[in-house]
Amino acid sequence: MHISQGSSDISTGSRQQRLKILSQEEIEDIYGFPHFTDEGREQYFTLSATEQEALNRLKTTKSKTAFILQLGYFKARHMFFIFSPNDTAKRPIFHMYDIGGVVHSSSDGQKFEAGISTINARHSPKYFGLKKGVVAYTLVTNHIPVNARIIGANEHESHYVFDILFNNTSEVQSEIYSTDTHGSNEVNFAILNMFGYQFAPRYKDIVGTVGTSLYGFQHPSRYDGLIKPVRQLRKTLIVDDWDWIQRIMVSLALKTTTQSIITGKLSAYARKNKTRTALWEYDNIHRSLYLLRFIDDPPLRRNVQLALNRGESYNKLRRAVAFANFGKLRFKTEHEQQIWQECSRLITNCIIHYNATILSNLLAHRESIGDLEGVAQLRKVSLVAWQHINLHGRYEFTKAQDAIDMEAILQELIKKPRPEELVV
Repeated sequence: MHISQGSSDISTGSRQQRLKILSQEEIEDIYGFPHFTDEGREQYFTLSATEQEALNRLKTTKSKTAFILQLGYFKARHMFFIFSPNDTAKRPIFHMYDIGGVVHSSSDGQKFEAGISTINARHSPKYFGLKKGVVAYTLVTNHIPVNARIIGANEHESHYVFDILFNNTSEVQSEIYSTDTHGSNEVNFAILNMFGYQFAPRYKDIVGTVGTSLYGFQHPSRYDGLIKPVRQLRKTLIVDDWDWIQRIMVSLALKTTTQSIITGKLSAYARKNKTRTALWEYDNIHRSLYLLRFIDDPPLRRNVQLALNRGESYNKLRRAVAFANFGKLRFKTEHEQQIWQECSRLITNCIIHYNATILSNLLAHRESIGDLEGVAQLRKVSLVAWQHINLHGRYEFTKAQDAIDMEAILQELIKKPRPEELVV
C-alpha cells in the first residue's frame, strides 16, 4: 500500500483503485499556505522583543525576510513551509524552453543611471555620459531570473560570472552557461570547468579571438590547415603550481573568498607570477577546446545566441517594471539599492510565474486532446510578455485579494482562433 497526502493507492494485481480520504480543498486547508486578513497579518507577523532581537542578528535582507515569513506561518499553522523561487520551474511548460535538449542559462548586466551619487555608482561614458550608475547583473535560466546582484558600472562583468552561478541556491540549475564577450576573461574557463560548469560564451570577433587565443599541445608547425595555434601550451607551468591552483579553488568552494577578489588579486600580481601564469595556462586549454567547437558547431552558436536573447528579453521586462523616476535610482545606500534590485526581480518573477501557469494549463489541455501541432506552437510563446499586465498604479501586498480564476482564462484561450485559422 502506498499512502500519499490525502489519499491511498491500493494495488491488487493489475487492478488499481484510489481511495480519497480528503478532498483537494480540505488538503489545502490543512497543509496549504494560510491566507491572512489584515488583522491576521498584524497578529502573526508582529514581532516580539525577543523575535526582533533574533532578527537583528541576521545580516542579509533575504535571511530576514525568510525568518519573518517562517515565523509568521509557523504561528498560524504550527508547521514550517518551504519558500522557493522554484515553482515556475516545476510547471510543465518550463522544459519546453530547454535549448538543444538541456537547460541553458545566461547572464548579462543591465545599466541603471543613479539619480543620487552613491558609493558604488561609477562613471560609464558609453551609457551614462557624464553621470554615474550601477549594473544589475542577472542570471537567467529558461526565462527565469534565478539570481542577481548589483555591481559598479566600472567593474568587469567577467569577474562575477562564477559568483552568480555558484551562489544560485535555487533548484533551477543549468548544464550550459553563456555570456557575451564581456563575460570571458583569462580564468573563467578554468574556474567553471573545475566546478563542473560547461562555459559557452559568445565572441563578437571570433576570427580575432582565434588568432590570439588558440593554443595547442604541439608546436604550431606541427599542425596543418587554415587554423593553427598561436603557440604550444606550457604544461610544466600547470604541473608545478597545481597545488596552488587547487588551493584557490578550495577557497572559492568554501566561500572564504569570491571570484571578484581572486581575479583582482591575480591581476595585481607581477606579470611573471607563477600561480597566475599557471592558472591562465590551464584556462587556455579549455578555451582552445571551446573555440574549436564553437567554429565547427553551428547549432552551438545558435543555442548560445538564443540563450543570450532570453537575457535581453528579461532586461526589457525588468526595465518596464522599474519605470519609476524615469528608471533612475534614487537610493543613497548600497543596502537600499539591493532591496530595489530584489523587489524588481520579485515582480518580474511574479509575471513570469503567472505566464508559466497559464501556458502550462494550455499545454495540458492540448496534450489531453492530442493536439501535437498546438503543443509545438507553445514553444514559440515567450514567458517574458507583459502586454496583458497593468504595470501602473500602486502595488498593495497587505490586502487580501480574490484568487485569479485560471480555469476561466484557459477557457477563453481555448475559444480564441489560432493565427492559421484567421487566414482566408
